[in-house]
Amino acid sequence: MRFPGIIPAVTTPFGPDGGVDTDALQANINALVDAGVHGIVGTGTMGEAASLSSAERREVIAAIAAAVDGRVPVIAGVSAATPALAIGYAADAAAAGAVAIMCLPPLGYRGDDREIEAFYAAVAEAAGLPLMVYNNPDASGVDMRADLIARIADNLEHVVAVKECSGDVRRIPALLQATDAEILVGGDDWALEGFCAGATGWVSGVADVAPAECVALYEHCRAGELDAAREVYRRLLPLARFDMTPKLVQYFKGAMDEVGLAGGPTRPPRLPLDDREREQLRAALTALRAGVAA
Repeated sequence: MRFPGIIPAVTTPFGPDGGVDTDALQANINALVDAGVHGIVGTGTMGEAASLSSAERREVIAAIAAAVDGRVPVIAGVSAATPALAIGYAADAAAAGAVAIMCLPPLGYRGDDREIEAFYAAVAEAAGLPLMVYNNPDASGVDMRADLIARIADNLEHVVAVKECSGDVRRIPALLQATDAEILVGGDDWALEGFCAGATGWVSGVADVAPAECVALYEHCRAGELDAAREVYRRLLPLARFDMTPKLVQYFKGAMDEVGLAGGPTRPPRLPLDDREREQLRAALTALRAGVAA
């Protein structure tokens, strides 16, 4: 299985009672798919997965799968502290309609290479679904080197892709040289660089807000239309830069509210943006809209 194109890592809307708002989630999903995205990731960092119960994770993936209705692949984040937890999340996600999973190295423990390889082997074998290895040192505390990722991908049948989010754009060409697994951009403010280096897809937060622009960037890069790609990227970047901040969920949910999608509140410990942060968000949205006909 491969994951080319734009794959939003979607947020999880919450209703007035604090529970998952599946109607709002499905409305968001339909808007994203109608805008031309190529896949959906649910229950990832952007989806506040750490604040969701197991039942809520199933609810989110089931709602996404129902809204997608086979139009694009549904990928479930299953990152966890132990293989058993990740395997359980994967089983629930598969039953709810996910066709693939995405997983960080074990959370809360900085495993060595042997431990990380064993973790992925256990999850991949038990889950039996196409698995996207997720390298995000800020989220997991571990930066997986290209040679480690290559060993994991080359030795495990179900590992088919890598979401690279180290922040080092040099890592993408290193991975492309080290493994035949598909390499996807995992950070929003080096998407153009990643596509030009050879990444085939982009698991994106900014695509929750500006899916059509992200699809346009991808298509321009595929066609070698770099001037047009740079112009789209210039508008996206101020918003995209929020992706690599601790408050990425608040920023993107706030932006979704501003563009007519369902963002809404976050769960604690996340708090609403303060006045300075809201002004930063307004400036980024102004840049995104620059040059767009009214």
